[in-house]
Amino acid sequence: MTMKEDVLDERTREQAGIGRQLSGWQYCMMSVFAILLSAFAIYVNSFMNIQEIYRNIIFLLLLLILAFLLYPATKKNSHKRFTILDITLAGMGVIGTGYLLLFYTTIHVDRMSQAVTLDYVFAILTVLLLLEATRRTLGTFIPILAAVAMLYAVFGPYFPGMFGHAGFSFERLLYRVYMTTEGVFGITLSIASTYIVIFILFGAFLSVSGASKLFNDLAIAVAGQRRGGPAQVAVISSALTGSLNGSAVANVATTGAFTIPLMKQVGLKKNYAAAVEATASTGGMMMPPIMGAAAFIMAGFLGVPYSTIVFAALIPTFLYFVALVIAIDLEAKKQGLKGMSKESIPQVWDVLKERGLLLLPILVVIGTLLAGYTPLFAGFAGILIVIVASWLTKSKETRVTFKKVKTAFVEGAKSTIQVGLACASIGIIIAVVTMTGLGSAIAYNVLNAADGVLWIALVLVMATCIVLSMGLPSTALYIVVAVTAAPALVEIGVNPIAAHFFVFWFGALSNITPPVALASYTAAGIAGADAMKTSWTSVKLALPGFIIPFMIAYNPAMVLQATEGSSLSVVTVIVTLATSVMGVFAIAVSLSGFLSVPLRIYERMIFFIGSLLLITPGMVSDAIGLAVLLAVTILHFIRSKKVEGTNQVVPPIS
Repeated sequence: MTMKEDVLDERTREQAGIGRQLSGWQYCMMSVFAILLSAFAIYVNSFMNIQEIYRNIIFLLLLLILAFLLYPATKKNSHKRFTILDITLAGMGVIGTGYLLLFYTTIHVDRMSQAVTLDYVFAILTVLLLLEATRRTLGTFIPILAAVAMLYAVFGPYFPGMFGHAGFSFERLLYRVYMTTEGVFGITLSIASTYIVIFILFGAFLSVSGASKLFNDLAIAVAGQRRGGPAQVAVISSALTGSLNGSAVANVATTGAFTIPLMKQVGLKKNYAAAVEATASTGGMMMPPIMGAAAFIMAGFLGVPYSTIVFAALIPTFLYFVALVIAIDLEAKKQGLKGMSKESIPQVWDVLKERGLLLLPILVVIGTLLAGYTPLFAGFAGILIVIVASWLTKSKETRVTFKKVKTAFVEGAKSTIQVGLACASIGIIIAVVTMTGLGSAIAYNVLNAADGVLWIALVLVMATCIVLSMGLPSTALYIVVAVTAAPALVEIGVNPIAAHFFVFWFGALSNITPPVALASYTAAGIAGADAMKTSWTSVKLALPGFIIPFMIAYNPAMVLQATEGSSLSVVTVIVTLATSVMGVFAIAVSLSGFLSVPLRIYERMIFFIGSLLLITPGMVSDAIGLAVLLAVTILHFIRSKKVEGTNQVVPPIS
């Protein structure tokens, strides 16, 4: 392995939330704290009645310990062992959070919420340690954003125009951020310490039971023989995995190690194979029912039942993956590729007989959530069913033994570090936004720049979301854009659920959008492809996905919401779904430049225009778009018959 590949692997491990590869007594020490975190999360969310603030403090205390033990300060530091400095910082994290744990009641009851100098000292210590731990695990973006937010709160009078405000004292800011439930220990960390950690543990238990192999084998059995079959396998397995883990990068690192070599074997170019995996894994972040745990936070922010969010995600996500499958199929057809050999493909029934019961936990989770039970109940039920189902399958490899439970606890805790610290740090930003009214200021400026024109406002918010979300996992990126960008769309009249889906969707697409595009770069590293070419190929593949949020904003029926002044009917939903599917099909054909034979330039333009007419809400535009597409498709197939009849070779249009 070359030095360059070694560095890339380290970066991939860090972005996937794995961190250092410890061994010996250091691994044992880390494992103790990881098991404590997982056991604490299960205990306080089931058997123990504990106040929210105390649960969040202990949760953050354990996260800080694990972050400093598992993540080096710089790339030059050892990735195999932690240092005395790391242990010191972990100990200081215990002191900073432990102080509030011991004296929270004293501050708010005995001293009637009057802080003293020592309180502020520990507040500064804890905030600095939190930002450093976040920097180590997630990079510099969130810590810088949090630091800028704090400076904005203190130096408000010096900011120009409507961004200026009266300003807050440093002490008041520290009090709000550290000593209340409206900052670090607020709603975002509460969601992380309850719903998110339980579902991460659910995913960890699924993983140790061998569910990943089930997903891959089932995907191969269903789609392996299709043209470009491994690419279709990548789409299916990444969609299933991504809904649970919430990180496009982690999804690429796990499923891509299996699917990318398969795609290259059947003839797909390495850039294209990497782009397929990156695009599919990004779509997994938006995949119901879990949506990488962002669904829980979205439901909390909007004040709607969780099931409303799940149902709202169905049509947009379906369209995203339909467009991706069509694009892959057309590319395989254009290149004359075949699927995998029949001998190498397992039978669906054989796969289900061996490990099929491992699908039961997912079905139970979905069923309990949609039946109205709490996400915590659904998560616990899922974990218990995983254990039971693992012992009922024919394969002995699936059985969740005591050793595998330990592994699930450790891996679940490690996977919680990034999202937990992100939620804690973003609590600082939320506190500042609430104190200063920054969200209203951003909304006003977007509306002012758009001059009341919806599509201009949508483009501005799209760019904002992509920039603000670069390099963040689904929960963190959603919180950032929900606080800063979504209010602008709601203010201009976009349905609230549609607005939040719009910002979340573009936040997720930042994973494949240059210049950062972490999912694309990770996939390129696995494939041995050029990172930037892979990123641009990913954007091309996902281009229908860039249009879907605009469809949502203009037509709330896409997320099963009625437009203002009207009711939502079944007919409206069916028409919306049908026209949207035809629209994304037309976009995929236009971008591919191929249907039966390579398209001519005017055909590509007509397909694209027809797609825009179909995805624009309105019966007239739908009728015109359908007529245009029907006409150009018939003419194209007539031309293709003539080409085949004369054995002409028409060069493909790239």
